[in-house]
Amino acid sequence: MIDQVNASRQLNRSTAIGALSRIVSLDGVWLTLAAVLLYWWRLGMLPLRDWDEGTIAAVARSMAVSGDWIYPTLYGDAYLNKPPLVEWLMATGYLGGVSEWTSRLLPALVSALAIPLLYWVGREVFQQRRPALLSAGVFLTLLPVVRHGRLAMRDGVAVTLFLLLLLWGLKARKRPAYALGVGVCLGLIALTKGILVILLGVIALVFFAIQFFAIQTVGLGRQSASHWLLRNPYLWLGLGLGSLPVLLWYGAQLLRYGNVYWQGHFVSQSFERVTSAIEDHQQPPWYYLLEMLKYGFPWLMFWPGGVCLAWRQRNRPWGQLVLVGTAIYLGAISLMGTKLPWYIMPLYPFVALAIGAYLHHAWEKSPRWAVGLLALISVVALGGGVYLGVADQQPTLIAIGIGLGMSAGWTGLQLWRRRARWCLTLMAGLYLTLLLLVGSDFWLWELNEAYAVKPVAAMVKQHVPPEAEVVTTFSYGRPSLNFYCDRNIPTLSGQPLLERWQDNLYVLAEVHHLDTLPPYHEIGRTDDMVLVQPMIQ
Repeated sequence: MIDQVNASRQLNRSTAIGALSRIVSLDGVWLTLAAVLLYWWRLGMLPLRDWDEGTIAAVARSMAVSGDWIYPTLYGDAYLNKPPLVEWLMATGYLGGVSEWTSRLLPALVSALAIPLLYWVGREVFQQRRPALLSAGVFLTLLPVVRHGRLAMRDGVAVTLFLLLLLWGLKARKRPAYALGVGVCLGLIALTKGILVILLGVIALVFFAIQFFAIQTVGLGRQSASHWLLRNPYLWLGLGLGSLPVLLWYGAQLLRYGNVYWQGHFVSQSFERVTSAIEDHQQPPWYYLLEMLKYGFPWLMFWPGGVCLAWRQRNRPWGQLVLVGTAIYLGAISLMGTKLPWYIMPLYPFVALAIGAYLHHAWEKSPRWAVGLLALISVVALGGGVYLGVADQQPTLIAIGIGLGMSAGWTGLQLWRRRARWCLTLMAGLYLTLLLLVGSDFWLWELNEAYAVKPVAAMVKQHVPPEAEVVTTFSYGRPSLNFYCDRNIPTLSGQPLLERWQDNLYVLAEVHHLDTLPPYHEIGRTDDMVLVQPMIQ
């Protein structure tokens, strides 16, 4: 009889474990599908953006055309900026033709995988399903994460690789072979963002060290040695495997270009960005906090509570990860000399984990202090969406405003009535609103900062011979224009342009600059730019 009871209990336990495994697997599947839909929806409908998109796409196209994937070039010159992993992804996409869709396809796919990876990291550090799921849902619906993840850029790919590194490091505590992936991921990050691997590697090392010493204090004695990642032979094997392609690629560049590569890549594009502001990208230390305030709402209102909760639960793995990652990464990028909006991307997984933990903590408590802020967001979104939609005759803006306003308003009402699962309403509403946004022409609003490049590029390709020189009087060079023209178009204006006016060149001039130019022949015109050729005296 006792044996039958024990067998029945064992069967029930196995059934429960199997059901939990199926739920966890299904969570990963639907999170992946939701992320891929959001990241791929109408992905190729808008032109490539200045700056990184146009530059990276041009380098990738030169790889695909020339077949040389080892020595990147940009319009015939050596490209010394960053390692080529993202360019390799894009060049692979170009096997299906060169377009906006194929440019963004594979980087966006890799970036989308960060969503389920954050969930699985959450499962390891929370040891619970709900806070991990809430964290992944927050990460899925953060506007800056979605926008930059959809672009043909490096940052979303680097975040995915970092989360994969953390996941394998956490799993290596029970299965040492997973540490192999930690070293491989470090190598892939180095091939994606160069010296960023140092900062992300430090975060991972400090976090895993805290985990090790926390286990030691519990009194596991010699058993704790197996939890120390640096004593895991698989880690060193993975570091060897991950470092090999990095060393080979960097070695090839140094052998070909020598000191030019050292100065151009390591000094100008890496170390100087840390110590000084290059290309006038100088901002105050609180710049990234302002970036979060601009684009992180409504989730950001729960972030301070999540950080405070992490401090109170700093003896738990999730709290340690949030505090270590936030302090080291936010502190480092805030002190850097060069500040760019996308540098903040690796911070958002820690932000999402903190907010997910707070939402889990407030699942039943329904914090009423957020009702007023949600009501304000609802009014602003509804009013702003309707006003802009009517003023600009853009129905999509009305739909986006209504979607965001109703989501925030309904969530506030649920909070007021102390209904559980209120955050799921906000999550679902934000997801639908983001689908509307990325399906419109408004998600890449930087395109409105200057003239439309595709009509100008079509004019140049139609009227200018491939071997001819083209310059522009525009205030700065546009990598996206260069990409669509398949040539480098430098800026030239004022006295330097006048000194070369008798040369056989073509000039892309802004309409309001025409009166300042010497005699010319007009060749073509768009709404914003005019293509002219000097009259030869």
